[in-house]
Amino acid sequence: MTKRLYYDSSEIHEFDSVVEEVTPSSPEQSRPAVILRETAFYPTSGGQVHDTGWLTVNGERQRVAEVADAEDGRIVHYLEAPVKLPVAGDAAHGSIDRERRRDHMQQHTGQHVLSAAFIELYQMPTVSFHMGTNEAYCSIDLATPSVSSEQIAGAENRANQIVFEDRPVLVRYVSRAEAEKLGLRKLPPAERDELRLIEVADFDLSACGGTHVSTSGQIGSILLRKTEKVRQGTRVEFVCGNRAVRMARRDYTALSEAAALFSAQLWDVPEQIRKNAEESKLLRKQKDDALDQLAEVMALADLRNQPETGRKIVVRVFSDRDISFVKLFAQKVTRAGTPVGVIALVASAVDPPGLVFAQAPGGSADMGALLKQVLSPVGGRGGGSRDFAQGGVPAGSKINLEQLLREAAITIGA
Repeated sequence: MTKRLYYDSSEIHEFDSVVEEVTPSSPEQSRPAVILRETAFYPTSGGQVHDTGWLTVNGERQRVAEVADAEDGRIVHYLEAPVKLPVAGDAAHGSIDRERRRDHMQQHTGQHVLSAAFIELYQMPTVSFHMGTNEAYCSIDLATPSVSSEQIAGAENRANQIVFEDRPVLVRYVSRAEAEKLGLRKLPPAERDELRLIEVADFDLSACGGTHVSTSGQIGSILLRKTEKVRQGTRVEFVCGNRAVRMARRDYTALSEAAALFSAQLWDVPEQIRKNAEESKLLRKQKDDALDQLAEVMALADLRNQPETGRKIVVRVFSDRDISFVKLFAQKVTRAGTPVGVIALVASAVDPPGLVFAQAPGGSADMGALLKQVLSPVGGRGGGSRDFAQGGVPAGSKINLEQLLREAAITIGA
């Protein structure tokens, strides 16, 4: 079992050790792996992502790209394209990526404080924790069907009070029997006789194997971003420390740019967006109404140009209208109150080209079969019912749409 140096101090960034085992890369494992006698590298576990850094062996500095827990309690260090593999017995010097470690300490300790705040204020326990990497958010899942905006603000305010008070964050080890009497926020499954406890003085006590800051003030700040419904309750996204500052700066920059576009103050942007959304909705409705009227006028005009006797077949290619308008036009033709037997064979030349075949309900032709018959020889695809069918030809093709429609009209006896 690997000795875990980070258990006693998360501030260890440099350490010396000895290589115990080396596994070369293989088809099953793309990167070579090294196991050390002791390590300060944290492996992915408990919702916290792994450390990265470097191992220096025999004068060669090699990148540690990932760290994982093995089933036997040892810690596996995966190396990124090493020049030369170490061997068992080699002395090794480890260097942790300090910025990444500090970020993880801030996020994880911030999670402890935030989870305790939700318990203290609203009796909402945390059932899981996820730490995103780099600029990504972190999240906790709360065992509650919903969280109000007032509760979000309240928990954020309480958590930051604990941060500003700069309370000590302590590590201690107790037996499981003792831990059961201490009122832990969450007692882990009965797998170990000794538990590592993380205590935010007079506020939170939890069993945890992760890396943490030494005082709550080192968290920096805690910023809650959004909530969403998940299977086990409500997910709350948050960021802490330097990550919170970067996120806030990014958000402020985006909001400032939006405000400039609206020629408005930052706090007026939501109302401006609502106003624009209403105006856009109205414009879309007006556009839809205009297109509906245009399609009806054009359909009636084309129908008037058809023979007074016999089957009426409207054949038309639209060079500047998309397939949505073509469908609307076909529907207007077949619903214009003309006798059974009216057929619309229409197409849009807007890339990708599309065809619509439609007939008045109860017509004798089969639009779906007719469309497939016309498109199959030219590599097109489509289908539908007896009364309505839609399809298309390959994008960029030079197929003559008017000729296809004429062939369809001849097939049904125009």
